[in-house]
Amino acid sequence: MQEGQHQDEPAKGNETPATARFKALPDAENPYRLSGLQLTPLKKWAAGIPAVKAALADLFEQGIPFRGALALFKMNQFDGFDCSSCAWPDPDDDRSPLGEYCENGAKALAEEATTKKITAEFFRNHSVYDLARLSDFEIGRLGRLTEPVYLPEGGTHYQPISWDDAFKKIAGHLNALASPDEAAFYTSGRTSNEASFVYQLFVREYGTNNMPDCSNMCHETSGAALRPTIGIGKGTVTLEDFYDTDVIVIIGQNPGTNAPRMLSALEKGKKNGAKIIAINPLPEAGLMGFRNPQEISGILGSGGKLADLYLPVKINGDMALLKAIELLLLDFEKSAPGQVLDHAFIQEKTIGYEAFTRQFENYTLAALAEAAGLTQEAIFEAAQMLAFKKRIIFCWGMGITQQPNGVDMIREMLNILLLKGSIGKPGAGVCPVRGHSNVQGNRTMLINEKPTDLQLDRLEEVFGFTAPRKHGYDVVRAIKAMQEEKLKVLFCMGGNFLSATPDTTYTAAAIRKLNLTAFVSTKLNRGHLIHGRESIILPTLSRSDRDVVNGEVQIVSTENSMGVVQSSKGMLTPVSDQLINETRIACRLAMATLQGKTVVDWQRYADSYDAVRDDIEKCIPGFENYNTRVRQKGGFYLPNAARDGDFITAEFGNRAPFTLTGLPETTLAHDEYMMATTRTHDQFNTTIYGLDDRYRGIKNERRVIFMNEKDLEKAGLKEGDKVDLFNYDDGVERIAPLFVVVPYPVPEKNTVTYFPETNVLVSVNNVVKESNMPASKHVKIKIRRHTPEIYQRINAL
Repeated sequence: MQEGQHQDEPAKGNETPATARFKALPDAENPYRLSGLQLTPLKKWAAGIPAVKAALADLFEQGIPFRGALALFKMNQFDGFDCSSCAWPDPDDDRSPLGEYCENGAKALAEEATTKKITAEFFRNHSVYDLARLSDFEIGRLGRLTEPVYLPEGGTHYQPISWDDAFKKIAGHLNALASPDEAAFYTSGRTSNEASFVYQLFVREYGTNNMPDCSNMCHETSGAALRPTIGIGKGTVTLEDFYDTDVIVIIGQNPGTNAPRMLSALEKGKKNGAKIIAINPLPEAGLMGFRNPQEISGILGSGGKLADLYLPVKINGDMALLKAIELLLLDFEKSAPGQVLDHAFIQEKTIGYEAFTRQFENYTLAALAEAAGLTQEAIFEAAQMLAFKKRIIFCWGMGITQQPNGVDMIREMLNILLLKGSIGKPGAGVCPVRGHSNVQGNRTMLINEKPTDLQLDRLEEVFGFTAPRKHGYDVVRAIKAMQEEKLKVLFCMGGNFLSATPDTTYTAAAIRKLNLTAFVSTKLNRGHLIHGRESIILPTLSRSDRDVVNGEVQIVSTENSMGVVQSSKGMLTPVSDQLINETRIACRLAMATLQGKTVVDWQRYADSYDAVRDDIEKCIPGFENYNTRVRQKGGFYLPNAARDGDFITAEFGNRAPFTLTGLPETTLAHDEYMMATTRTHDQFNTTIYGLDDRYRGIKNERRVIFMNEKDLEKAGLKEGDKVDLFNYDDGVERIAPLFVVVPYPVPEKNTVTYFPETNVLVSVNNVVKESNMPASKHVKIKIRRHTPEIYQRINAL
């Protein structure tokens, strides 16, 4: 048995023909081994002193208690740098002098501020195959990348390469393609506005719109739902609206883990009289209670209760719940005319009200409650909380956007707000809670595979080249194009493409067909180990690193979830003098590739990010006087007509339409379950900080499946049993082996697992209608007792 190998895991050498291929190809997934699960009591509140301890522990573990602490005091401050974790907004004025960050923000800082280094010597001593045997957690702990490296075709080890040679090699591949559309350019949400703008400018001058990005996997659904209905694909509320509202509905989102600083805003809203309705299959600690570590009550007391009502809706039962609430609101209006619905708003600002109301002749509360998996009494209570209030905010996350009917569900939430007149006024509106720190800014900077003609016209006017008009590949379409060998080159500006995407085995096979993969990264990840015939890794500065160009410390800018553009200036000494900011990487790639054919002064951009912002101002509305305003305290808000009550849509003029949607029809066989993927509290996207999920009572393990106790009894399973998971979408057998059963208060026939470990079960064809996002929260699976023979079946696949 090899070191670190689980007793059930097959040795991956050349023992048999079935396993011999593992020596040639690194693993596409985390190793199939268990770490030693320990269960602890479920938490009923989030944050508090444990969060402070966990945040500081990571700094000590990385060996940077002083370097890290100094950086934390600058993170999210007016004169500091923007957190590279979530996109929750900073307060416009009142920022805590103790630290404007959360536990996960501190963990993200510790990851990038570490002084551990991956050097050329490290790569000489570790093959790609050997590195793939490590877990994602172990890979992430190796340290920062320090110099460009190259993996030749047939090579087993990455080797050093100069920056000039790296750009020359990438440019050679790009210029050898039969068409620019044979290349795709991925973007991560950590990329700054400046880097995103020059990156998309290069890609379009090169000649393609193949720009898949992380929006295609998180909130593309939100944009697809909102843009045609209210005229903008973003939220309509500000942070101040949370402080002065009547009701906050949180649906399909876990703020305690995914956006912990949101808890402070919820607490403030509660103190000012707001009620909170939490809707989620899992009873998350961050929805139940909050102990603010910056207040005495959060340190010594029991903290504060958050959710006034928790509705444990079953997976994809949200639509039935929303329709049931609407049914009750219409009934309440009949009993109290003019007191429940805002008829003046409906008349002046909307269209389609009569058709919308007629549909409820076909619904009953009893049937809708059953479809939602809730009691009629609980839904009645929720409707009552909304009935006589006008200032209502709906918040949602990927629990909604990654459902097959996610676009419809967001529009159904909007239907409720339109009935109430609760959008486009203070304390009311929609709030898609974004994940990565600048994912919204990327899209504003035209990182979009489907740009509008107006956007492309403006680029042509400013720069003078002919921009491609054909829509490009999103993430799912890019994966299929790789598999069909329509794509030859994949360039990734940040991120971990493999681990973030669905159908891991299929995606890995597709990536391996590419001629070249190139990655811009701060740290090593599994995506670098599943590569094309040739591969290059380009190390870059992190958000917290000081970026000096021509003797001047540069600033970059980002856009948060509520449309505020603000500056970010790193302050840490970089771990290597070979690191280059993403903006300069994009510029040098453009110069190497386009050479004499370009009409853009790329060197001007590389020399000064002010020059980039000057031209962003010319191309994108809302960025007037960019360089001055971004340096103002707190930055500036981008225009948001819907926030002001103007719904400017292409089809409906200045009116927002009521949307007619249907109930989903999901049937499960007697031995099938519905699975949703989620992240742990020790994780941000695909970055694994640790092996604990403190709030859910999981310690030292990730390969777990949460199941209802009644389902366990029916299946003859018990806590701690080992099982294998299967999906059969499209007639294809997909297997995720070796998971530990954990009883949990989830709805019957529903299960929850962690990603990326179960992304292998998500078919590339299981997507959200209209947005084409992976529907990772709606996966049919079968569960069987674990057998060692399962690995032979996996090898056969």
